Amino acid sequence: MASVKKRDRLEVIHDILRIISEKNNSIKPTPLLRYSNLSSQRFQEYVLELTEKDLIREVLDKKERKYFTLTDKGFRYLEKYKTIRGFISEFEL
Repeated sequence: MASVKKRDRLEVIHDILRIISEKNNSIKPTPLLRYSNLSSQRFQEYVLELTEKDLIREVLDKKERKYFTLTDKGFRYLEKYKTIRGFISEFEL
């Protein structure tokens, strides 16, 4: 029986940021929740943390609909994460 590997915190953060980035840096909360594969409560905790740490920003469009976008810091996180994953892979860690 194959074991299901639980995502660690950094992977979850990476997944949320990557999803926003791949959706032209603009996604509504509900699709982001679905794509991130988290419970509503865990999702809210991550969104709050990422907003407080200035990795994502909540914006409203002309019709007051809420969207999430990455900040410059969020884009830098994605770049650094890719570098770290490459390093881990290169050294088979």
